Amino acid sequence: MAQVLCCISPQEVGPTMVGDEHSDPNLMNYLGATKRNMLGNHFWEYYVNDAPRIVLDKLENCGYRVVSMTGVGQTLVWCLHKE
Repeated sequence: MAQVLCCISPQEVGPTMVGDEHSDPNLMNYLGATKRNMLGNHFWEYYVNDAPRIVLDKLENCGYRVVSMTGVGQTLVWCLHKE
């Protein structure tokens, strides 16, 4: 089964959003992510304090590869794919 994952960071140094409330808990644990709810949001997100390059290296070790990257204002977004 193919999987797609997006990493989002408002800066080049972190923190990095790595998932939502439906993300694989084992992968989130491997990344060292914590689940939090921002004031005013009706959903939960997983964040790590690591810089995106650290997160991307960890995901590469799990078999993910970057398929696209873009900037949205001050935010950077990477989309990754795993077979």
